[in-house]
Order: sequence, then C-alpha cells, then structure tokens
Amino acid sequence: MRLNPAAALAALVLALCGPAAQAQTQTQTQTITTPEQAFGHAVGDDYRLINYQQFERYLHTLAGQSDRMKLLEIGRSTEGRTQYVAVVSSPANIARLDHYRDIARRLAKAEGVDEAQARALAAEGKAVVWIDGGLHATETVPPQALIAAVYEWVTAQDPEALRVLDDVIILFAPLNPDGWDLVSDWYMRNPDPEKREFASLPRLYQAYVGHDNNRDYYLSAMTETTNVNRMLFREWFPQIVYNHHQTAPAGTVVFMPPFRDPFNYNYDPMAMTGLSEVAAAMHNRLIQEGKPGATMRSGASYSTWNNGMERSITYFHNAIGLLTEITGHPTPSRIALVPDNQLPRNDLPAPIAPQTWRFRQSIDYSLSINRAVLDYASRNRDRLLFNIWRMGANAIAKGETDTWRVTPSRIEALETAAGERSGRTADPALYDTVLRDPARRDPRAYVIPADQADLPTAVAFLNSLIKTGVDVDRATRAFTIAGKTYPAGSYVVCTNQAYRPHVLDMFEPQDHPHDLQYPGGPPALPYDATGYTLALQMGVRFDRILDAYAAPLERVPDLIATPPGRLSGRGQAGFVVDHAPVNGFILTNRLLKAGQPVFWLRQPTRAGGRTLDPGALWIPASDASRVLVDQAVSDLGLNAEAVAARPAGEAIALKPIRVGLVDRYGGSMSAGWTRWLLEQFEFPFEVVYPQRLDAGDLKRDFDVLVFAPDLLPSDFPNGNGRRQPAPDAIPEAYRAWLGDITAERTLPQIAAFARAGGTVVTAGSAHRLAMALGAPIDDVLSTTIDGRTRPLPSTDLFIPGALLALDVDRTHPVAFGAPERLDVFFDENAAFRVRDGAQVAGRYPSPTVVASGWAIGPEKLAGAAALVDAPMGQGRVIVLGPDVVNRAQARASVRFLFNALLYGPATVR
Repeated sequence: MRLNPAAALAALVLALCGPAAQAQTQTQTQTITTPEQAFGHAVGDDYRLINYQQFERYLHTLAGQSDRMKLLEIGRSTEGRTQYVAVVSSPANIARLDHYRDIARRLAKAEGVDEAQARALAAEGKAVVWIDGGLHATETVPPQALIAAVYEWVTAQDPEALRVLDDVIILFAPLNPDGWDLVSDWYMRNPDPEKREFASLPRLYQAYVGHDNNRDYYLSAMTETTNVNRMLFREWFPQIVYNHHQTAPAGTVVFMPPFRDPFNYNYDPMAMTGLSEVAAAMHNRLIQEGKPGATMRSGASYSTWNNGMERSITYFHNAIGLLTEITGHPTPSRIALVPDNQLPRNDLPAPIAPQTWRFRQSIDYSLSINRAVLDYASRNRDRLLFNIWRMGANAIAKGETDTWRVTPSRIEALETAAGERSGRTADPALYDTVLRDPARRDPRAYVIPADQADLPTAVAFLNSLIKTGVDVDRATRAFTIAGKTYPAGSYVVCTNQAYRPHVLDMFEPQDHPHDLQYPGGPPALPYDATGYTLALQMGVRFDRILDAYAAPLERVPDLIATPPGRLSGRGQAGFVVDHAPVNGFILTNRLLKAGQPVFWLRQPTRAGGRTLDPGALWIPASDASRVLVDQAVSDLGLNAEAVAARPAGEAIALKPIRVGLVDRYGGSMSAGWTRWLLEQFEFPFEVVYPQRLDAGDLKRDFDVLVFAPDLLPSDFPNGNGRRQPAPDAIPEAYRAWLGDITAERTLPQIAAFARAGGTVVTAGSAHRLAMALGAPIDDVLSTTIDGRTRPLPSTDLFIPGALLALDVDRTHPVAFGAPERLDVFFDENAAFRVRDGAQVAGRYPSPTVVASGWAIGPEKLAGAAALVDAPMGQGRVIVLGPDVVNRAQARASVRFLFNALLYGPATVR
C-alpha cells in the first residue's frame, strides 16, 4: 500500500520520537466523548451550568475511553455523594502509578533517604500536581473549568501537552460534590435563562459550614476535607497544589500569586521561593497569550500566614500551594472600570479594559493558567521532587538539633536589648544572648501525657495531626524525660519529621507582626485569624522537650481509637464521673434520652482516691444507667467510680432539654458549625427560623434558644437583615426559612420566652441580642457617638482572630469542668461590665494575656467579663462573649456552650 507524502512524514516522525510518544498518540485513534456530546452544549456557554452528577457520569465515560486516565474514589461527601480524583498522565505512567506514588511518598517524607538517593529518585520520578475546583460552590468558574481541563488533557496531542503528560501526573479533584449539585441545580431551575441566579440559595453549599470548608484543613472535621488531606499528605504527596477560586478584585480578571506579607515563620523558605517561580510562569503565560488583567500581591488581601486553608496548609507540608481568584459568571457580566487599575505596576503589569465578560473567557483563562503550572512542573520535574525532599530533610535535621525561630516578639526583645542602637546595627553578641536564648529553643518533641484530665480530646487533636500526615508515637511503657515521668500510653510528637512546620504551627503560639497600613496608621486587615494554635484551642496539656531524649516509643499506624477509660469501685448506689472530659456530655445526653436521672455536684467530690472539681456527674444506679456508663467507659474514654452512697452536698438536677438553634435563610456558618457539634455530642435540637420566633409561644416547644455569632447585623437592633428573595420566587419548602430577627417582631417574643422560664444563649457577636433584651451588661469595648453605640476605632482596639487567656470561676455551672485558666478565640468580639446581680463565670485577666496571634489594645479587656449569667424573669440570658465554638476547633471552650444548654432548664436539689 502506498502512503501519501503527509502520512509517510507522520510515520517517520512517530518512529523517530520513540515509544513514549507512540504510546501517547494512541488516544488519537480512540473515540473520546466531547463535552458537547455529553452535555448538549459546550463547557462555559452562557446561562449554562453542568452539575456534579453529570460530571460524575462524564468522568466514568472518559475513564472507559482513555488510557491516559484512571478514576479514583476517595470517599463520600457529607450528603453521601462519591468524591473522585481523576488521575491523568501518559499511558506509560498510568501503568506504573503505584511506583511513582511511592517515589513521591519517599521524597516527601524524606525519612531514611540521603541526598544521593533523593537525586536518583528525583531523576526517576514524575512530578505530581493537584488541580481542583468547586470548593466554594457559588464560585462557578472552577468546577466548570475542571470539566474542560480533564477533557483537554485526555485528548491533547500538541508537543507541550505530550511532554507534560510524560513528566507529570495530574490529579484533577472536584472538592465539594454536594455544593456543586446544589448551586448548579438552583441556577438551572429557572426556564428563563436571563432570570437564572444562585444568589438566593436557601442553605449553605456545604451542609454544615459553607464557605468555611476552606478553613477546616488543619482540624479536618468535614468528611470532604479528610478525603482531600489523605490524598495530599498521606497517599499522593503532590509537590504543587493548585486551588482554583473566584472572585477577582474589581477591574481585573484574576488574582494570582505571589501573595502579600506576612510570611509565616514556621515553614521552609523554599516553599515561598518555589511559589514565586511558579507564579512567574503563570503571569508570563497569560501575557504571552494576550490575556491581560492578572494582579498579584497588593492587588488583594491574600497572604500566606494562616494554616487552615487548602492551599496554605501545603506550605507547612513543604509543597507549593497556589490560589487564583478569577472573575466570571454563567450570566454575562462586566469588567469594571477602576481608574487605579488602568495604570500598569509591578502587581498589575497588564491592565485590562472594561468590557462585557463571558463565562467561557474565564474558562479559557483557567485552562491557560493550568498549562502554565503544568509546563513549569514538566520543565522542573526533578527540581520539584528534589526540593520537596530537601525541605523535608531540613525539617528532620532541625528537629534533631538546637534551633530557634526568629519572630516579631524576638526582634522586639533584640531592639530593647540594643537600646539606643535599635533600628541601626546592634551589638553582634546580642544575636546569641537574645535570638539564641537557650530557654527559647524550638522543641525537639511534644509529650501529651496519658493522665491528663481530658484524654479523649487530646486524642481528637492527635487525630487531626494524623489526618494531615503528621507522625505520632505512643509510649509502650512509662518513661522519664528531664526528671518528669510519663505513664505508658502517653503520646509523643517528634519534630524530626518532614512535616515539622505543621507540628510547630499546631503547638506553638502564632507571633503575628504588628502590621499597619503605614507607620502610626490603622492596622492592615489580615486575611484570616492571626492566632489559632490548635493545641491551645482544644485545651490539650503537653510538655515541650528541648533536649535530646530517649523514650520507648512505637509509631501509631493510623487514626487513634479513643483509649478506654476505667470503671473503678464496687459501690451499688451509682457512679461519679469527672466533668472535665468533653465526652461526658455525650454520656449525659444518652442518659437523659433514656430517661435516667443525671446530677451535677456543686461541691468538690472525692472519688477514686482523688478530689474532683465542682460539676462532677452523679448518676444513680439502674440497669439502664449501668449499661450506658459501661459503654461510655469503653467507647468514650471516660473514667467512672462506682460509689456506695450518694455524694453529700447540693446537686443540680438535669432534665431532657429542647434546644432551638436559630438559623436564617441562606444559612449561617457559625450556626452550621454549632449544629455539627451538637450532633457530634448528641444534643437534641431543632433548627429554628425567624418566622417561628415571631410566632411566639416559644416556651411551648423549647427550653433553650441558641444564637450563633454571625446571625445579627452589626448594628442590631437598628440594622436591616440580609436581602432575601420574594416567597413566590423560591420553592414552597424553603419559604418558612425567610425572615429577619427584628426589634419590632422578634425581640418581644424572645423576651417573653425568657420571662416564662426559657434560657437564651448568645455566643460571640450575638451579645447584641442579649443587650437588646435588657441583659444587665455593658460592652466595655464600644463607645457612644451621636447617641449610637460604635466599636472603638481599630487604632485603639484591634483583635482580628487571636487566642486570649480567660480566668474562670469553676464553681459556676457554666464553667464546670474547665481549668482555672484556658485560651479562648476572640475575633472583634465584646467584653462586659456587669450590673444588677448578673453572675460572671469567666473574666479576662489583668493584665490581658494574648496567648496566640495579634492584638492592638488588649489591655482594654483587662478584668472585663466574658461569660455572664443574667436572670430574666423566671429564666435567664447566658452571654458567651468570645467565639466558644470557632469552627469546631475550640474544644476547650465549647463546654461553656454545652454547660449553658443543660444548666438553664435544670433545678437545684
């Protein structure tokens, strides 16, 4: 058979290119279903959104058609959908995925790999790049672009793509299946395309936490987060993690890295220099392709300080985390004219003219940026692999010797020591005496003793570390370090491991810089919390080990089951259980549900050879209570003492409670986190909306009403609520959720509820409701201007998400089970002066202690009340000033909420 000249040339080129190129061109002869064929329209068409179920079917179709793709199931979503990762690479790489994944693991963990081995592995391995979309489901460009990206990379035949596929393993990941379906279906429900919208969504696009699903990465509470963390830090170890988002700053198309300061002081500097390299490739690619409008750094507020987001947690795991924020909407929109953004500058080198903007344009930008990242990974494959090893090896080495982190407070100490020379050069000797103070060395390990008051919560903390790839060890027998003996079963987290930056960030206080817009000016708003140390938020007791040590340790292979507690004593009257473990609330709720009596003992109680603090549980013996106590000892890690007689003294008799958790149309994230915690600790509750509150007669259905921090407008009771759709514009099932909490209609009903014996619990900024009800409290952190209450100016008081020490009155039922001092999360909240007989369960110490993060003017809180119990008629208003829930991280302070729920309706005997 004769070949025509073109066919002969193609055959020659293919032969010269070798087997790899031949393997990759095999897909040319296969039939690959296009998006148009699968969905009936192109990805990015105006007024069109493809939902997750459609994408799921399409993924299965492509996986069955292409030898470049393998589809992985990585778990279930909160609502039960299957979550996938599409692995795309050359057919040859797909055939050896386990081999290349193992190389990535060995280099990322770095343990037992020397430099020569690392270079050999880097030369052999393939770069692993994670590209995702859809985390925030109303940001519709990323998930739609993900569809186009998967199709592009299973079909592309251009030389760049073939090189990338040979060098790189791409992990395409839809992050929020539930939200994707919700938003797409809501948008597409309207038959008139020009009336389609998703601004009127009735609920959060992640069932519990909505937008906060991108603040869950170090706690890893949500199932989707845990699925992703397992892929990133326990199974696949990508060197680049690209998290697509939107929206861009006005007058631009996309924000891309690099980010503004501050720089977190825990991670390896190579994480940032590597980020800058990839960012340059991204910006250059868009400019080369004639796609203007990309900004960076000062173009938006994004920084690299906070650990809790998907892209930022990667820095603490020695990977390069990328975030882009792009414009776009399925309904055509416009690029605004912002005068300042028409002048080129370092952070906006190629301005874009104002214009009508189509959805497909945003998709095309996203695909170009993907190409830039993947091209960089291909050209720098061995460097990426070697550098992740180098950062891990650096971390291991630092954990085995004396090291010091230089933070703003240490520079302040240096400047103080330097005296008049501060600001210029200082005596070099101060480097060793101040910046290398032996007492301030970084720990070589952290010991979590097994005999702490709330071991189950300490285990929950350790499981968060394990979910994020941290190695945890357990003592096989008792051991002694620095003269202190720890029992068998204690846990040790060593810092000579690759993920040392993450370990330090979870145990040590964040020392955020004093970041002002200009000298003497107002503070620059941080992107998120400045202080969030998880060990402190969860109330974990731990010891820092500064010197080399030896201990009988074994590696914990996976998530830790709660160690069983101990049932001691032979008494037949009943059981005494310490109030300190938060899991005690689960036991309490199970007992109450079963109709069993439960009491809180108001006086210190002797049990099991030790004295328990006020609030210990007294559980009279019965067949049912014995079964539930046995289960709690076995499964919840509680210790119980069987006693021969009821303990003496006054007791508070608990009773089954009917909790109304207030929410609103569209959903409150704080209420969502609270809802999740109430479910975890088995509290009975019902979600309540403003219409039900306005209807009155609340005591008929509820004993307690809970108001989460973000429910009320900032100037409540004078302000207006959020915009809501007209009832006839939404399905009937959601119309009862509409409405606002108002001074005219709602406050009288809530006041009547409290006067009739109900309990109103407010958390964080919901204190405005308590004040509007007439609770005898005054906010000491506000001022009155022209007859209106205003917060103090930020130049005088600014605490944007930090941990503050709190002193508690452990004899007050709201504070039962708490230590004398703990750390609470404070984010522009209130502190109080009390009057008219209100009781204070917790105050900020004098002087105020900032345990982690940044604060301007914290002295203004000194001595102020934080936890207030105020009578109101036959009921009470309990005001929890700080955010005692804080994204379910604040396990130490959530007990204040739980105590308040049970205490309000209880009776004293």
